[in-house]
Amino acid sequence: MKKFKIGIFGAGRGIDIAQNMILLGCEIVALCDFNEKRARDGLDKLGMEVPVFENFDDFIEQEMDAVVLANYFHEHAPYAIKCFQKGIHVFSECISNGTMAEGVELIRAYEESNSIYMLAENYPQMIFNREMKKVCDGGTLGKILYAEGEYNHPVSTTDVSFSKSYAYFLEHWRHFLPRSYYITHSLAPLMYATGATPKRVSAAPVFEPFHEKATARHVADRAAILTTLNDDGSVFKLAGCSAFGAHHNAYRFCGTEGQIENLRGMGKKIMLRYNEWSVPEGLEEVNLYDPSWNDKDEKFIEQSGHGGGDYIVARMFLDCIKNNTQPEHPYDIHSAVTMASVAILAHRSILNGGVPYDIPDFHLEECRKEYENDRQTPFYYTDGSKPNIPCCSKTDYKPTEEQIRGYYECLKD
Repeated sequence: MKKFKIGIFGAGRGIDIAQNMILLGCEIVALCDFNEKRARDGLDKLGMEVPVFENFDDFIEQEMDAVVLANYFHEHAPYAIKCFQKGIHVFSECISNGTMAEGVELIRAYEESNSIYMLAENYPQMIFNREMKKVCDGGTLGKILYAEGEYNHPVSTTDVSFSKSYAYFLEHWRHFLPRSYYITHSLAPLMYATGATPKRVSAAPVFEPFHEKATARHVADRAAILTTLNDDGSVFKLAGCSAFGAHHNAYRFCGTEGQIENLRGMGKKIMLRYNEWSVPEGLEEVNLYDPSWNDKDEKFIEQSGHGGGDYIVARMFLDCIKNNTQPEHPYDIHSAVTMASVAILAHRSILNGGVPYDIPDFHLEECRKEYENDRQTPFYYTDGSKPNIPCCSKTDYKPTEEQIRGYYECLKD
């Protein structure tokens, strides 16, 4: 069996993905990262030596079958396009594109290539989400009318190690991340289990400043609460990367006959409930249980990150390459760009008082024309370009000079 050659772009998150690629029999042939120390630390973690590049164009001149895009959150699309132009397959961390125009460019370049593209979104493959898809597919819940997805990830306001590891310079994307943008951990599991695709979005902010002595954060929203109307008539309620209450990943699916959800703060535990008149044979009205993997690779899955999802999505990607097939919804490129559109347009909804936005279908040229020049962004980019829209619902919000000084001090420690 052919041993696929994989290049890794981004020595932070990319090294975690590389470990799973190695478990799956791949050869890591090159690493690209502008930070030499981070690159060396990554190779030490892998226990190997491969060529290291600062320049992406030099990096993709190496012989490789696929590239893992694990660079900055909002800067994947231009590099995916370069891979398409060379016939290299793409495994892209979330999100697929940082602007609407990039979404158009990504789709157009993909259509001119023979590359396989897969969004490296791992949360649908967590054990409870796999179980909930299985139940939804089984039909006992009836037609799914409503679903909720909530990715809640508060960070201690005194945790200076977070800044050192994840937000280590003043213009880092995490300091300017609107709460609606980090949406795929909330949205993708709902699309995966139901097969639905959002067609309209509106959103509202939950504003409450963080009381941090040391921060460069320009966003004081604790959450963005999104509502989507979908192509099958169902409705999703979503929270992006939220910071309220206690840490959890929570999902719920409600059908005409019953509902299923994972229970917050209770590990992988599932609650499956039916109305007394619609209990399926062999089940109870209330079913509380821990799901099982039932997977041949359970040993590798359980040692993988993000609840096993990291290993499973890497395996899915390699299966696509082996079979020369594109991934299925919601991992395909159109689903990925749809999720990015939900993220971007939800933030515009917040900035414009909650007005709804239609989600474009970039299969259609008229939708592409509408957005092909739309480069609104709240982020700084490595090419030197700057934000041109606010990142927070309170558009004049920014950290104090004292907080910025404290942030610089914590980076020195």
